[in-house]
Amino acid sequence: MGGVHRLGTRLKDEDVRGLRVGDVVYFSGELYTMRDMAHLRAVEILRDKGRLPFDLRGKVIYHCGPLVRGRKVISAGPTTSMRMERTEPEIIHLSGLRGIVGKGGMGRGTLEALRKFGVVYLEYPGGVGALAARSSKGVKKAYWRDLGDPEAVWVIAVEDFGPCFVTMDAHGETLRKECLSS
Repeated sequence: MGGVHRLGTRLKDEDVRGLRVGDVVYFSGELYTMRDMAHLRAVEILRDKGRLPFDLRGKVIYHCGPLVRGRKVISAGPTTSMRMERTEPEIIHLSGLRGIVGKGGMGRGTLEALRKFGVVYLEYPGGVGALAARSSKGVKKAYWRDLGDPEAVWVIAVEDFGPCFVTMDAHGETLRKECLSS
């Protein structure tokens, strides 16, 4: 087992490169939820305009479609990250994000992008959406609600969000070798 880290969600290069497979991270700050449709829209906008209506540089995205009532997060469990594999390397390259939280690992393309651009992938346990919601301090903003609430980008304030387990690091290491066949 690796070390335990408490980090903000505006990650610096030394934060990311200091994390290794097996480390545990608790985040405080803002998470940007992004699922399939948000990834597709983000890639399209980044290719066309070069920037999004929100700035992901140095930030952490969370593969999640939270259940939100007003500004309160009711449940926020992770969704299967492999669904974003076809767009994740390009999102990493074009957006400047530094951390991804999800479930179930990602593939070879993402692993290579993590290494190349200094990004880390962490897993949050599935089935504990209510626990994740307890770390939430509320919704700060929402983008792209026209995609439907589960697919919208929610900016959620969090405190001690975790445990998040580093399963793919910025050094090209992974705990999930089985995901690399994709």
